[in-house]
Amino acid sequence: MARIAGVNIPTQKRVVIALQYIHGIGQHYAKEITEKVGITPERRVSELTDAEVLQIRETIDRDYTVEGDLRRETATNIKRLMDLGCYRGLRHRRGLPVRGQRTHTNARTRKGPAKAIAGKKQATKK
Repeated sequence: MARIAGVNIPTQKRVVIALQYIHGIGQHYAKEITEKVGITPERRVSELTDAEVLQIRETIDRDYTVEGDLRRETATNIKRLMDLGCYRGLRHRRGLPVRGQRTHTNARTRKGPAKAIAGKKQATKK
């Protein structure tokens, strides 16, 4: 099992797909990395030599921010917004959608499960 950027890469998947298991590498960056190293996208991780895995590892370390560093950078950016007290920071602090989505309905992912409000029942029609 290949280990790149502190993540165990699945051996039976294609290299482009397997690289996406690393936080911070999506489809675009995975294709870009394989092109830089010179690996065909159809190859499987199990077919890679140790030298090729080492090349991939060095390319990612040199050119991309991934895993712990990326998570830390994101958390720092959010903390900065919260400390500033700007609108986006307040929305993060309250756990509400940050980018202008409606919250009257929806937004359950950010707000969590619906909480019952005492005395609010639907009026029955006769």
